[in-house]
Amino acid sequence: MTEDLKRIETVLDEKVRPALRAHGGEIAADHLEDGVLYVKLLGQCAGCPSADLTSETIVEAELTAALPELVRKVAVIQTVSDELWEQAKKLLRDHHL
Repeated sequence: MTEDLKRIETVLDEKVRPALRAHGGEIAADHLEDGVLYVKLLGQCAGCPSADLTSETIVEAELTAALPELVRKVAVIQTVSDELWEQAKKLLRDHHL
């Protein structure tokens, strides 16, 4: 892990994860590119209708305030939980024509 990502992880651990975990969510930093941090929202946050708001008001706000020289923007990589993926496959198998 790079020194920049270690600094980002520290902010996530101290400022972001506690808020997300309070709602059954989690976050994983994917990569940093040209001042944009790409993250995956996990747990209850994955696919949540409020994910964009969470990203802007909690994740991006905390990271840009703490590390303005590193993070200018946060982009959420859309993911589907393994549980939801398995449910979708089961539905397709059960209803295949």
